[in-house]
Amino acid sequence: MRAIGIVLAGGNNRRMQELSQKRAICAMPIAGSYRSIDFTLSNMANSHIQKVAVVTQYNARSLNEHLSSSKWWDFGRKQGGLYVFTPVMTADNSNWYRGTADAIYQNLSFLKSNHEPYVVIASGDCVYKIDFGKVLEYHIEKKADITVVCRDMEEDFNVERYGTVHMNSENRIVEFEEKPLRAKSRTISCGIYVLRRRQLIEMLEKCAEEERYDFVGDILIRYRDLNRIYGYKMQDYWRNIASVDDYFNTNMDFLKPEVRNFFFKQYPDIYSKVDDLAPAKYNVGASVRNSLISSGCIVNGLVENSVVFKNSYIGNNCVIKNSIILNNVYIGDNTYIENCIVESRDTIRANSCYVGENGKIRIVVERNERYTI
Repeated sequence: MRAIGIVLAGGNNRRMQELSQKRAICAMPIAGSYRSIDFTLSNMANSHIQKVAVVTQYNARSLNEHLSSSKWWDFGRKQGGLYVFTPVMTADNSNWYRGTADAIYQNLSFLKSNHEPYVVIASGDCVYKIDFGKVLEYHIEKKADITVVCRDMEEDFNVERYGTVHMNSENRIVEFEEKPLRAKSRTISCGIYVLRRRQLIEMLEKCAEEERYDFVGDILIRYRDLNRIYGYKMQDYWRNIASVDDYFNTNMDFLKPEVRNFFFKQYPDIYSKVDDLAPAKYNVGASVRNSLISSGCIVNGLVENSVVFKNSYIGNNCVIKNSIILNNVYIGDNTYIENCIVESRDTIRANSCYVGENGKIRIVVERNERYTI
């Protein structure tokens, strides 16, 4: 494919509460065995984009470990590869990334050293499937300066938390509002952009001269009347991990057969770093209903409408309902958990009870001596 990829994976979001205190949002576990960034990287690989740069910053240790080998997404080639860029102090610059445009600008050498004519920029905290090749074909057909991937959202979706767009009959974007107080459109930007590499370099250099740092506000919105910006509408599943509720609901969506079928049984596949773990074990007395149980888990109790991630242990007479149990969690006997997200590496003592009430999801964070040896 005649494009290079840039994945923006350095942001922080306070709406994730305790969940983002130990990891980047792009490293959030999804669907039992995946990370959020796996979906974007898989889309890049399946679209035959051979060179992909991941820009990380906030709480990046877990994410960097996940990206330590490019072979999982088939980027380990003689031509191409997976590049991870973190903020670097130099003689000319000692700043952290001050925005999305500044993050790309501080790694401008990556753009200048490659020769592909186009660039695909995508966020790493979204769950979706898309063929970037079709987006690029659309971009070339429309003779667009910038193409923004958009989606019409459902009536109960809070579009005010996103950038909303209004398009004319030719799908040219005539109005772009970032997080409006009152949205005029149900069509949102999915945080995926296609544009020419040389044009991106010119705009980034101009933004840097004017000390502007945000890609959406200082490039898309500011130059929307000067550039031909078109919207490409995607119809399939798309979710953004922007809050605790978003994260919980996205994982719960994978309990629906149609969502699992779309991501895991239809071509192309979603790839992730693979751990060599034994299959999940269900002992006498275990009961599992409408749940995802990952490899390495041992289940002795009842699990219902829940997602249990790798290497977790559920003790005797436990009841887990409508909850997410992250990696390496030990749950003692006779424990009751409902409407909760249990943080990874937690040890839940026996006879404990955690319930999220009044429609709110409770985040459970427990520590004890199990991991202090």
